Amino acid sequence: MDKDNFFTGLIVGAITPVLGFLLVELIFDLLTQAGLMEFVSSGGNSKRQRTLALLGICATLIPMHICKNNKWNETMRGMIFPIMIYMGSWIFYFRDTLFTF
Repeated sequence: MDKDNFFTGLIVGAITPVLGFLLVELIFDLLTQAGLMEFVSSGGNSKRQRTLALLGICATLIPMHICKNNKWNETMRGMIFPIMIYMGSWIFYFRDTLFTF
């Protein structure tokens, strides 16, 4: 399978934020259980949930950097669309807490 193609980018761009979110959530939970971090209630629009989601989306920077170093331009193009969808969803979901004046 050719690593530099649009479809591979779509898959990587769609899966990486989910895996990043789960990894960061696991780390936060472990820190909470160890007593190094305060327990935060799981409210819908809590700052912790917003941060977890944003860090999950930012996890795509790692494969994006790998693609850039290997000059896999088509893969990077494919990754952009899921990232934009995740970012738009993040802004829409947290719009009340982001845009309060």
